[in-house]
Amino acid sequence: MSNPIALWVSPVSDIAGVARHILDVTSVGLPGWRLVVTAPEGPLLERLRELRIPVIPLPMGSTQEAMFALRHTIRQLRPAIAHSHLAKADILLAAAATGLPTRLVTTEHHIPPDRFMFHPTLRSAVTMETVHRIRLTRFRHAIAVSESTRRDMLARWHPRPPVTTILNGVDRAPSPQSRRPGLRLLSLARLSPEKDVASTLRAFALIASEHSEATLTVAGMGTEEGALRSLAADLDIEDRTFFPGFVDASQAMAEHDVLLQPSRSDNCSYSLLDAVATGMGVAASPIGGNPEILPARCIAEFGDVRGLADIAIDQGLNPRSRPALPDAVPTVAGMAQRITTIYGKVTAEPQRPELLTSMGQE
Repeated sequence: MSNPIALWVSPVSDIAGVARHILDVTSVGLPGWRLVVTAPEGPLLERLRELRIPVIPLPMGSTQEAMFALRHTIRQLRPAIAHSHLAKADILLAAAATGLPTRLVTTEHHIPPDRFMFHPTLRSAVTMETVHRIRLTRFRHAIAVSESTRRDMLARWHPRPPVTTILNGVDRAPSPQSRRPGLRLLSLARLSPEKDVASTLRAFALIASEHSEATLTVAGMGTEEGALRSLAADLDIEDRTFFPGFVDASQAMAEHDVLLQPSRSDNCSYSLLDAVATGMGVAASPIGGNPEILPARCIAEFGDVRGLADIAIDQGLNPRSRPALPDAVPTVAGMAQRITTIYGKVTAEPQRPELLTSMGQE
């Protein structure tokens, strides 16, 4: 008898954010399950095909088109579990799977701490929170990528299904990496307001005034690039600040000493996890799950530019003060195993009475 199918649903197909999570899990597999991914055509599906992972293109021309396509996929594939990632996929899956026997699971990767960060009015924020609360009634289990995310889900959405925290998994190096002192500083984030790269520039201005050897690379792209370049000029650090755009994250981390991330919106940052795993120093904000994966000596309060600068200097010049991954952070395989434990619980539950009725009518 073949293993049951788990269908993963993503509404995006660029190699960033949730795609990292999907690629990590597909690299180790889900023990006892056949994993299939449906997402729009793009780099993610191309990479999954290279890895010989079964994929099904998901057209996203319109919400109705996507919903009908996803429902057709579920009918044809008959997965035991359909597992959505990101809000658009959550809503699509809740609608597309109505009346079908597939059990639904969701992973919540990001809830902004400020409910107005992506919603201009109280009405729109409350409306979206209501949508999440309603769609979650269709799901059997929800996974949060940090305990902070779980708390926000419970407080804002009042979900019916249980919510389990599974931190993003990262593999440890086989042997500790030898890192020398240095102040080659790195920002590796989308250049958007919620990432607060401006605070990184202001902290670097303080560092640069005290340490002539210090440099800053602001990697990434986004709407704030022009404003950030202007700020670097105003702070008189443009000759020691570099804006290379998109970079290979692994190579960038190997070539720098400290990652600065004073973000105002994060949950369980892969950038921070990777930086710690590779032996970098870290200076970050207390947002989201950061206190769950970093020691207090690596965290500066929001707006405390001097504190951020002091942490970066200490992390750069004192390699022994750099953090290690806590035991709570699983390996990639450990993360996958925890996900399958959730699947086992969900599939062991009896089918809902209303679903049995609707199935009998089809």
